[in-house]
Amino acid sequence: MHSPLIRIENAICRLSSRQTLRVDHFSVSTGQHWCLFGGNGSGKSVLTALLLGQLASGRSHVHHASYFSPRRDVAVVSFEEQQRLWARDNRLDMSEYSDSARDRGTTVAELIGGPAAIDERGRQLLHQLGLDGLEDQGIRFLSSGQVRRALIARALYQDPLLLVMDEPLESVDRDSKTRIEATIQKWQGPHNASLLLSRREAGILAGTTHLAILDELRVVCDGPLERVMSGPGFSALTRSDPLPKFRLPEAPAGDDVVTLSGSPSAPLIELRGVSAAWHGRPVLQDVHWVMEAGHHTLIEGPNGCGKSTLLGLIDGDNHMAYGQEVYLFGRRRGSGESVWDVKSQFGVVSNELHNRYVKGWRVLDVVVSGFFDSVGLYDASGGNQVDLARQWLRVMGLESRASHAYHELSFGQQRLVLLARAMIKHPRILVLDEPCVGLDDRHRQWVLHIVDLIAQQTRTRILFVSHTRGDAPACINQNLYFEQDAAGVYRLHSVEKTIEMAGERQAGKLRSSV
Repeated sequence: MHSPLIRIENAICRLSSRQTLRVDHFSVSTGQHWCLFGGNGSGKSVLTALLLGQLASGRSHVHHASYFSPRRDVAVVSFEEQQRLWARDNRLDMSEYSDSARDRGTTVAELIGGPAAIDERGRQLLHQLGLDGLEDQGIRFLSSGQVRRALIARALYQDPLLLVMDEPLESVDRDSKTRIEATIQKWQGPHNASLLLSRREAGILAGTTHLAILDELRVVCDGPLERVMSGPGFSALTRSDPLPKFRLPEAPAGDDVVTLSGSPSAPLIELRGVSAAWHGRPVLQDVHWVMEAGHHTLIEGPNGCGKSTLLGLIDGDNHMAYGQEVYLFGRRRGSGESVWDVKSQFGVVSNELHNRYVKGWRVLDVVVSGFFDSVGLYDASGGNQVDLARQWLRVMGLESRASHAYHELSFGQQRLVLLARAMIKHPRILVLDEPCVGLDDRHRQWVLHIVDLIAQQTRTRILFVSHTRGDAPACINQNLYFEQDAAGVYRLHSVEKTIEMAGERQAGKLRSSV
């Protein structure tokens, strides 16, 4: 048995006046590939920070092997690291001074190999992770799932003694999950160690040898994987609880349906032969799609197929909608409405929005900012708006966190705050781009349940994007999916279903672009 790389003895770390992490004993040795398993806010990230010597209050209780340095021998894959890179590239963006009006920022090759040219081992990792041909692409222009795979390639390229992975399978499609798991398992061995943070049983990687269960900032039990998974601590965390039905907060007084001066009976969204390209590369081609007033739509497809581009054409973030036949609520885009007129009709939860909220905002301010479609709160809010924000936080189970700093919440709790932000104005369409990313199994069930209640109790219609089977709410009655043709171009197809509208059964007007 190897001596531990890291060992914790009798640690008590006060995180705030309300939170204290307690660890009697925990250690990680080479040849051990641990999963820290627990729900949102259970303490996985805090325990990891303690193991790596990043918590000042617990350093005296953490012992590292003489040959091991967290600064030198650890590689990290996490959403926070992804967010940091995104923020850095945007801060250093020089596109306005470039002749091409484009700054690639950090390329995939630079992310993996630094200033040196990427070598054969780096190219092999890119191949294993399905990133061939993207070496010179800026990471700011990749999908969230592609960036996650690039971060994994960088971590494995460093060949660390300890690899730390916070939900490496989040925001990636099914094929990518298989590639990621196989690539990581090939790296894992007797001379290195890994620490996986997982909120879901489905997120436990095949190469895991040991499991530690956390709940309320304590290690409930730990040991070899099979023994712990068969014990009561694991079953208690993964069981499903009955989901209650309740009334959602009412829309603000005087909140009428705005149709952008179009016909009230017109489809919510209609695309007629719409195409989009990115620096000469076709992303969407000849897309036809109608979302009727009774539709709740699911959009599926692999990373990089064009889902985010499609959403941008609809909700006002992509200028390529102008000059094309994109209709919202019966009115053609570019016929006199402002971007803010468009945005006022949509509530959005997405990785991109999540990236924008870093530090400096209270949880309550983040929710109220949904009234103004702003990142942060810059306008004075009224008492009714604050009251409604508190009601939506109560729905999410976060009312007690209203005065907390948003960045101090767990990633999954932040996601719930963004859902409250999106619904506070009762939008005409709720765009949920991977809304279950970062949520444990219980919170995922809760979010899907709330989405179904939104579909039942409000005028809001759902536009749901997912990579993961089983993550779609029950209300879905229209399914769009991207499929690659023989030329390698992704095309949008739809599944026709019969839907309920205004008490009468009508066939959805769906078209397939083939």
